[in-house]
Parts: sequence; structure tokens; C-alpha cells
Amino acid sequence: MSSREVLGQAARLASSGLLLQVLFRVITFVLNAFILRFLSKEIVGVVNVRLTLLYSTTIFLAREAFRRACLSGGTQRHWSQTLNLLWLTVPLGVFWSLFLGWVWLQLLEVPDPNVVPHYGTGVAAFGLSAVVELLGEPLWVLAQAHMFVRLKVIAESLSVILKSILTALLVLWLPHWGLYIFSLAQLFFTAVLVLCYVIYFTKLLGSPESSKGQVLPVSRMTDLLPSITRSRAFVNWEEAKLTWSFFKQSFLKQILTEGVYDIVNNLGSLVARLIFQPIEESFYIFFAKVLEREKDATLQKQEDVAVAAAVLESLLKLALLTGLTITVFGFAYSQLALDIYGGAMLSSGSGPVLLRAYCLYVLLLAINGVTECFTFAAMSKEEVDRYNFTMLALSSSFLGLSYLLTHWCGSVGFILANCFNMGIRITQSLRFIHRYYQKSPHRPLASLYLSPVLLGAFALSGGITAVSEVFLCCEQGWPARLAHITVGALCLGATLRTVFLTETKLIHFLRTQLAVSRLADKTT
Repeated sequence: MSSREVLGQAARLASSGLLLQVLFRVITFVLNAFILRFLSKEIVGVVNVRLTLLYSTTIFLAREAFRRACLSGGTQRHWSQTLNLLWLTVPLGVFWSLFLGWVWLQLLEVPDPNVVPHYGTGVAAFGLSAVVELLGEPLWVLAQAHMFVRLKVIAESLSVILKSILTALLVLWLPHWGLYIFSLAQLFFTAVLVLCYVIYFTKLLGSPESSKGQVLPVSRMTDLLPSITRSRAFVNWEEAKLTWSFFKQSFLKQILTEGVYDIVNNLGSLVARLIFQPIEESFYIFFAKVLEREKDATLQKQEDVAVAAAVLESLLKLALLTGLTITVFGFAYSQLALDIYGGAMLSSGSGPVLLRAYCLYVLLLAINGVTECFTFAAMSKEEVDRYNFTMLALSSSFLGLSYLLTHWCGSVGFILANCFNMGIRITQSLRFIHRYYQKSPHRPLASLYLSPVLLGAFALSGGITAVSEVFLCCEQGWPARLAHITVGALCLGATLRTVFLTETKLIHFLRTQLAVSRLADKTT
């Protein structure tokens, strides 16, 4: 498969991921609004923060490193060894779910059982749901490696929709169950998700087209199970070493950033994460397939290197423009957003300052997502280990800076410390990308430079909206608020128009990939 075909499939994967993110956000918002009519906000808060964090942390620590390592390179490999390695996520998930469950129950403060009953059951159920989801990990990686886009869309959409329906029915009929409702719904969600993959591969491997066309490197479902052969080792030790390097990195990253992610994901970086999470996931697979680890850019197929450079350049430009837009307009509309979202209680205190700080963090978050997406796909094992050492050194400086800035600036100081942390990570990635393409004619980092006209448009929009906020927001009634919104809409329109006129290369890339994605959808 050529690099341009892989690019088209990655674009389809990214667009479908974006649609899924929108669907999930809408469903979650509507479901929470419905649930709050029947259950206390304390129960909903425990589910949305504590139990969801337990589940996501277990999943992340158990599988993230395996995904990065096993999606590197092409589909031509000894898949029995890769599948054996992926099955290790299950016992690792059991360990993390038990350990983190103990932390949640013994070390962290347990909610008042009179206010939030059955908390222990909820912890056990969400930990078990993580293990259930990991049972489908070999199938997920196999599907991603072969770019089965539609399977991902159907499986995740169906599981989320059915989970939401079950939750709504149980809340309506049995509201006194409390956390039992969310525990059952979470287990149901992961079971449906895994079953979708099992059913799909069972049908695919049983079809005559599969045996004729050799679509997959396995011929029957039992080939997906762990297997021992005398001719080869149980796992590919190079993959295993790369997995260990990525695990150390994932563990450090989780410690350094998880605390702020849960806050930022809610409101401050909603748009950025909505757009860039599917892009990061999809184009990591693209870079990992097109580029070869352990090889200099000049020693690889030059067409692949050129396509990867062009894609990286466009993604960096997209991240920079999206982050700048959120930062510039977020500064002038943070107070209004909080006022609409939670009334004077949120908009009159320190909330606007915090959200403005989040907007700056979002800019760095967007750029870091793209740079690390490329860096982790192209790094050798030794380079990943050196990066981990830098992250370890960063952790101590981050903790010290967090303490100082929090002491001086309050909650804003913690966000600023995370900005520093993200800036260091971006610098490390930019240094790697510069060295990677140094001996080639490609300069993807040139996309970080904006034209003076576009910079002027952003600066002018920021100034106009800041003045508008002073005179129109937010204590003069809805007519003034609507006028402030109108000013922002006009400035945003003018800025986007300037982007279309000055960033023709990016616009061409987006239009091309959108056209390819639509054509592929029609032909499949």
C-alpha cells in the first residue's frame, strides 16, 4: 500500500473519529441533563470524575504503550508474536484495576455513603469494565492496522448509544439504584464494544472473500488467541522493548498531565480535543506505517518521507491556527461563556481568569499533540528512552514550579505550570523533527510561521473583542451580550477569510483529503 493510500485511509479515520467525538459529546450532554432531574449531582459528579478517571487511567496505563508499539511499521510482520504481546494487556489491566481500585478505596477520600451509596461496587465495576474492554485489544489493533474505519465507527457508536439508552431507562425506572445504574451501564458498554469486534472478525474470517483475498494475516478466530511455536519466540522482543519504552513514557505523562486534563477537557479545550484527539490517533497510525524506525530520513523511500513531511506541515499549521483562534477569542469570551454556562456564580469570581489561562494551554496542547504524534511514530527505541529520561527530569521541575506558581497565583499558577510542562515537551519534539529532516530538502516546521497579514488579523480581532467585552459584557443585559457575540462573529469571519486567502496550501490539503474521504466512502 502506497503512502498516499495510507494517507487517504488516515484521513477517513480522522473524519470518522471527529464525527464520533461530536456524537459522544452531544449524547453525554443530553444524558447528563436528563439524569440530573432524577439523581443527585453528587452521584453524577462521582461517576463523571472519580469512576471515569479510574476507568480511563486503568485503560491508558494498560494499553497505550502496546498500541503505539504494535501499530508501528507496516502490516507485514509475524502477527502471532504481535497478538501474543497484545494479550499481555489483559493481566496488566487486572493489575492496574486492582491497584488503582485499592487506591480509590483506601487512600482517596470515600464519599459519604448516605449521599453516594454503593461506591465500592462502582469502583469494582468500572475497574472490571476496563479489563473487559482490554479483551478486545488484539482485535482493535488488527482492525486499526488494516484501516477498518467503518468497524470503529459502528462499534463505538452502537456501544455508546445502547449504553445511553440503558442508563436512561434505569434512571427512569429504578432511580434508587444510584451507582448500580452506572456500573451496569459501563459493563454493558464495554461488553457491546468487544462483541462488535468479535462478531465482525468472526463473519469476516468465515467469508469466502477473506480466504481468497488474504485480507487478514489470520485465517480463523483461534489464530487470534495466544499461541506458542517452536520456530519463533513468544513475542517479538524488539516490539516488547519498544512497548516498555512507551510504557515508561505513558506512565510519566499520566502523572504530569492527568490532573489538568479532566478540567480542561470539560470546557476550556472542548473544541481543541474534539478536533485533535481523532487527528492525533489517526495520523499517528499514518506516520507509524509510512516511516521506518531506526532509519534516517535520507535512507528511507523518499516519496514516503515527502508525503509525511507534507502531512506534518499541514497538521502543524492546522493545530497552530485552531489553537490561536481559541486563545484570541477565548480571552474576550471566557466571561460570557461562564455566565451563560453557570450564571454570575461562575462569571463573577476567578472563573474567567482560569478559563483564559486554559485557552493559552489549549494552544500548546494542540501543537504538542501533533508534534508528539509524529515524534513517537518516528523515534527509535533508544530515542524514546532518552525522551523518557528528559520527562523524568521534567517531573521534578514541574512539581516544584507547580508549588511555587500555585502559591503565588492560586489555581492559575497550576495551569501556567502545565503550560511550562507542555512547552518543554513541544521543544523536545521540535528538536527531534528538525534533526530528522535536517539532511532532507523538506522543512515541515516552516508551517509554524504565519504571514504578517494573518498575524495582524488575529491581533486586530483580539483588540476589538477585548474592547467589546469591556463595554458590552456581561452586566448590561442580553441585548449587550448579543451585540458582543455579533462583534466576535464578525471578527471571526474576517479572520477565517484571511486564513483562506493566505494559507492556500493548508486549504488545498484539507479539501483534497475531504474529497478523498468522501470518494472512499462512496466506493465502500
